[in-house]
Amino acid sequence: MMIILLGPPGAGKGTQAKIICQARELFHFSTGDILRNEVKNKSNIGKKIDSIINSGKLVSDDIILDIVEKIIIDESSKNKGILFDGFPRNIDQANSFEKLLKKKEKKINLVFHLLIEKDEIIKRIQKRQSEENREDDTVEVLKSRIDVYLQETTPLIELYTKQGLLKKLNGMQSIENVNNDMSKFLDEIN
Repeated sequence: MMIILLGPPGAGKGTQAKIICQARELFHFSTGDILRNEVKNKSNIGKKIDSIINSGKLVSDDIILDIVEKIIIDESSKNKGILFDGFPRNIDQANSFEKLLKKKEKKINLVFHLLIEKDEIIKRIQKRQSEENREDDTVEVLKSRIDVYLQETTPLIELYTKQGLLKKLNGMQSIENVNNDMSKFLDEIN
């Protein structure tokens, strides 16, 4: 099972991904966590990522896709599937991802889109920033990240809607209610 979870920063993707992955025995692929882990483990790709990030650049799609391929190979046999949290981020990644899955004889089963109002995102991020003291959680950075997210993700939403894979979820509900909604859709494909 291959699932994609889309939503703006602060929509609750990480929270929902953890709950679903634990309940359904899925591997949680969070791009940020995976990249940090590669750097921490000082793998060859991790050293490359570290130098890219330290020079202020974004990690290329090629490197991300290399990591995705490695995860698919390593985790598919150990888990009942993979939940991609915030990946793909743009239409180029989505097209490359689809080719990779085809090569591995896999397909996307479901795409969740967590919908949440901008004011609520800002409230949640400010709360998270005060609790976790995350440097990337300032209001200015957040507004920029939301704009980039909307710009890059709109074509993805259109693509996955056309493919009949997209399920919209009301991210303004309680954690439990969002999770119940996700579970209903997952039960339909199992």
